[in-house]
Amino acid sequence: MWKLKESMLGGNEDQGEEGLLDDESDGFCSLSPMQRIYGFAGCLIAGLVCMFLSLIVFAKPIKFAVLFTFGNVLAVGSTAFLIGPGQQMRMMFDSTRVYATAIYLGCVVIALICALWIHNKILTIIAIIIEFCALVWYSLSYIPFARRMVSELMVRICDTEL
Repeated sequence: MWKLKESMLGGNEDQGEEGLLDDESDGFCSLSPMQRIYGFAGCLIAGLVCMFLSLIVFAKPIKFAVLFTFGNVLAVGSTAFLIGPGQQMRMMFDSTRVYATAIYLGCVVIALICALWIHNKILTIIAIIIEFCALVWYSLSYIPFARRMVSELMVRICDTEL
């Protein structure tokens, strides 16, 4: 299952140099298709459970932020089981969604800093709202023309011409 042991013991010398992001094994781990589905489902369910539990502790913004952010990261990371972590990273930092990814990851970090280090409830709530919007924008980048449609819809809704 783990190809790290083979590479450390010298078992892969006839295959040439393999990097962490190669398409064949996509890292150290090679899982069967059923194991990938189980891993995806487990991470996704754990992420959704964390996000649901965060709604229960909504009155305590710091606990809410930690659970919600952890659930988001688990849910987004669950797709790495289906397509592999290397392909996930390549897709996240593709030129069409690099800004959405950077904003989302930045908001995750800012939300955790506001919740765990600064302990400011208002900043934490603002960071979580921005994180959620960034997650939606990031998710829309995987649907063809979705960001354009949402942008045009927001312009029509927010247009104040009389």
